Amino acid sequence: MDKKIGVYICSGCDIGDSLDMDALANVATSEYKVPICKNHPMLCGKEGSSIINNDIQKEGVNTVVIAACSPREKMEIFSYDPTVISMERVNLREHVVWCHPPNDEDTQMLAEDYMRMGLVKAQKMEPLEPFSEEINKTILVVGGGITGMTSALEAAKAGSDVILVEKEPELGGWMAKLWKQFPKDPPYLDLQETGIDSKIIEVKSNTKINVYTGAKIEKTEGAPGMFDITISQNGNSEKVKAGAIVEATGWQPYDASKLDHLGFGKYPNVVTNITVEEMASKGKFTKPSDGKEAKSIAFIQCAGSRDSEHLPYCSSYCCLTSLKQAKYIREQNGDAKVYILYKDIRTLAQNEIFYKKIQEDEGIFLTKGDVVGVTEDSEKNMVIDVDNTLLGENIQIKAEMVVLATGMVPAAGIEMKEVAPVETEAPPDEKKEEETPADIIIPSDILNLDYRQGPELPSLMYGFPDSHYICFPYESRRTGIYVAGCGRQPMDSSACTDDAAGAALKAIQCIELTSQGKALHPRAGDMSYPDLYMSRCTQCKRCTEECPFGVYNEDEKGNPLPNPTRCRRCGICMGSCPERIISFKDYSVDIIGSMVKAVEVPDEDEEKPRVIAFLCENDAYPSLDIVGRKRLSYNPYIRVIPLRCLGNVNLVWIADALSKGIDGIILIGCKYGDDYQCHYIKGSELANYRLEKIKETLDRLVLESERVRVLELSIDEYDKLPGIFDDFLETIEEVGPNPYKDF
Repeated sequence: MDKKIGVYICSGCDIGDSLDMDALANVATSEYKVPICKNHPMLCGKEGSSIINNDIQKEGVNTVVIAACSPREKMEIFSYDPTVISMERVNLREHVVWCHPPNDEDTQMLAEDYMRMGLVKAQKMEPLEPFSEEINKTILVVGGGITGMTSALEAAKAGSDVILVEKEPELGGWMAKLWKQFPKDPPYLDLQETGIDSKIIEVKSNTKINVYTGAKIEKTEGAPGMFDITISQNGNSEKVKAGAIVEATGWQPYDASKLDHLGFGKYPNVVTNITVEEMASKGKFTKPSDGKEAKSIAFIQCAGSRDSEHLPYCSSYCCLTSLKQAKYIREQNGDAKVYILYKDIRTLAQNEIFYKKIQEDEGIFLTKGDVVGVTEDSEKNMVIDVDNTLLGENIQIKAEMVVLATGMVPAAGIEMKEVAPVETEAPPDEKKEEETPADIIIPSDILNLDYRQGPELPSLMYGFPDSHYICFPYESRRTGIYVAGCGRQPMDSSACTDDAAGAALKAIQCIELTSQGKALHPRAGDMSYPDLYMSRCTQCKRCTEECPFGVYNEDEKGNPLPNPTRCRRCGICMGSCPERIISFKDYSVDIIGSMVKAVEVPDEDEEKPRVIAFLCENDAYPSLDIVGRKRLSYNPYIRVIPLRCLGNVNLVWIADALSKGIDGIILIGCKYGDDYQCHYIKGSELANYRLEKIKETLDRLVLESERVRVLELSIDEYDKLPGIFDDFLETIEEVGPNPYKDF
């Protein structure tokens, strides 16, 4: 299809008053021979948008360039079918006229460069062809506890067919083992029934939910919308299909055998909170040593939790569980004494009401302090030494039984020592067995993924399947697989049910978008996907290893086998490929490289340096939009190119820019680390690693390393950007002009 470009320049929002509109239009019509170029004082208005739509319908315009406000604005107005119309937005408002002096030579040059960059991108873009396959809309839920059952029910209520797989012979999970639960409803004063039995009945009676108990997943193949799952049950295997997966495999109590300093394993009368639930169901709290009823019981909170030697985190449910169990004991025996020894009592929201009621019970003694040891006296009583108490002195408590409030670990069963941070300087494609926390694969037997990057979900630093919990709760690094409940992070049953509903909705969203050939977060709705020119592939495996989402498998020769519906459209694989064989129809090494080359570089004697700023579209680029909206000024010699992720920077862009005479290059991406602020998990980290090699390029070109700078920025640090730019330009001025400027 022949490309016909239409350029539409808005003169509103100070643009027309700050720029020479004729000169700007001349860039399109004279330099780039664009047949249609129009301006309007309000392109986003009814009349302005009609001009564009009429040209599309009557003049055959199939490539639209809108020079107006930020591409993050008016998206609902400037929206065209990407399979027919290619569109590029040129940011004249936030990045030019709102942050630079009006009718200034440098401001005009900036606007004209942005027009050139937008036009050359428009010339090279192609309409998108969404990936299209037959999509299965069934949701697989793995785990039949409170979270899994709730997720299955919520998905079924929304009209989805559900397959629920539980490894145990019966549904219910840990909730089925609890005697009662702490208050969940007003007035938040009395213990409640778990309600798990009615939930089980509801699941079993729902015709849209197919339940497999005593079953496991042997293998998970395929991709979102096209998962092929092999289920093993009673010695038989059955293959089913699903469009998305909710992993709700829950938790296990921390291994109390590691808490011998608190007496577990040494003394029979030291038990865990799980044992107390079993006792409650039998109606008697007896000492394991002699079977006699315990008349004094001490609870030790954070037993192994918030401890760098065991679980560094808080499990959130332990405090309320001990308060609940203290009430069990006092309700059964009004003469029993209960001691609760805590680091901090954490009872969020309305749970504070229940805590206050427990405090009013004269038979329950609570104190903050550090438990330094548990021993046994000659009468088999447990002796607990507590330091730094609220009483201002060290105390010793005697009790007939000790209960350890142990924390939660994911049911996947990773040990904490395996997820401790490891210092390593090995590059991503040469990493050894010791990895950073974000790269550790949980050694479990849950999904058994047929993925090149491992059979289970990667984990966060504490062993839970990873999630970008700042922006995308429930998400894992395996597209279409959503983690919910205590498998994602410690939480109580109320939070689990909320989490379960959220994961079910995310699974439905995944299936619906996938069926339309669209990407999920953060580029939700994007119809592009990577295209590989395999004739030049060298089987280096960098794309298969560096993709954070496991998009690529490999054949026996090491060729990448893409799974498009796993793709988040970040372009990290594009940046990883040394042969540059990976591209998108609207985003490629050639397109971005051409934008760099489109910048006009003044002669050295004009003393107007040029700097290319590659900004991540997720934090850095919107931060610069905020700079514009707040009318903060910065150096006009900066030329910004937005990137899907800093991880798709290809070193050829750096070399081309410097060869052209660009004086400096600054790259700003999301912050990265254990909290995964990088929207594509590892993009910024990979960019930092790759760009360490830029010194080789600079040495080859006989240029100073100060000409390239890589930074991280979060969106709330927008106010730092003007200073960052100005500081970098000062460095460039000290280094001097690029010697390639006149070539």
